[in-house]
Amino acid sequence: MSIDIRSNNGMKKIKFLYILNIAKRVNSFSYTSMLSAKELGFEFHIAGNWSYTSNKERHADEEKYGIKIHQIDFIRSPYHPGNRKAYAQLKSLVKIEKYDIIHCNTPIGGLLGRIVGLKYKVPKIIYQAHGFHFYKGAPLINWILFYPIERLLAHFTDTLITINHEDFEIAKKMHLRDCGKVYYVPGVGIDTETYFPNNVIRTAKRKELGLGDNDIMIISSGDLVTRKNFGAIIEAVAEANDKKLHLFICGEGPKRDELVVTSQKLNIVDQVYLLGYRTDMCELLWAADIFVLATLQEGLSRSIMEAMACGLPCIVSDIRGNSDLIVNEVNGLLFAPNDIAGFAKGILKISNDKNMRIKMGISNLEIILDYNIESVSEKLKELYKLEISGVLQR
Repeated sequence: MSIDIRSNNGMKKIKFLYILNIAKRVNSFSYTSMLSAKELGFEFHIAGNWSYTSNKERHADEEKYGIKIHQIDFIRSPYHPGNRKAYAQLKSLVKIEKYDIIHCNTPIGGLLGRIVGLKYKVPKIIYQAHGFHFYKGAPLINWILFYPIERLLAHFTDTLITINHEDFEIAKKMHLRDCGKVYYVPGVGIDTETYFPNNVIRTAKRKELGLGDNDIMIISSGDLVTRKNFGAIIEAVAEANDKKLHLFICGEGPKRDELVVTSQKLNIVDQVYLLGYRTDMCELLWAADIFVLATLQEGLSRSIMEAMACGLPCIVSDIRGNSDLIVNEVNGLLFAPNDIAGFAKGILKISNDKNMRIKMGISNLEIILDYNIESVSEKLKELYKLEISGVLQR
């Protein structure tokens, strides 16, 4: 189905701009939106701070996906003065291209996208929140700083998309432009076929990692930063006091040395493996027995969704987003982020019960289908169709 709007020159396609923040290249973050917009016949443009090594590489992706890619020099922090350059670049782009829809994401993309959209009277401005910085249990300063800004920006927003239920309830209380609508869409979509369990690779990978048949491989992933709280998992493994447990943490970040010291102090250096950045996450997840994440803050964790798609039981922190994905005692276990004793008991409970691991893993393979690319893309497509009607009537 292709949707057109009238122009002075006859018929033209809806021009759609998707704004993100920083990315190496076009990836899964924007894929479902791109898929949905193109299926509706929109002309899809995407703007971000890219790491393409050459114009040739960027043009190759434009040809591959049938889109237009624009460089905007975003800096991650909304308060960085360097974003004045990004603002000027985005103004120039929107002024020239005359978009019908802007779909903006991330704090800086959401801020500048909405301001520029308002300035140039873009008919439809969509903002997708991937986890508000104000949430249940957040530091008071987050509510003081970010909540008033988001309430103000809501007045420049026609459509607000949230990816977890807690944010959805908060967003429903905001006043959007022209009585705009708030939607819940479960994330950006995951390719469940890519992650479907492969027992042949599982066996080979476990052998490569030096794991025996009775060893329990616990896996976790993410940037090694305070928010991810990996120290709590290391402490939980030490508390569990079971030599068959082996914890593999995938990711890089400033907390790496601190995590090494923690494992040394707890005398479990032979059970903790910091693997760094990995390109074989699928294989590592297939090799694992349990996924664990004690993160302090999430919007909707892609790491958990990947583990679910690999059929792993998940022991995770009971916070916003995580509790959308994991139902306690059904497809995993939930504990307070710093409940070391709870995580330790949960790890022992699941590691000592193979039938429970299998049952929870099967539940995850079923539940994750609601978050796959096809499901999310269909929801976005229906959303775009509903929202574009307002553009057609203007």
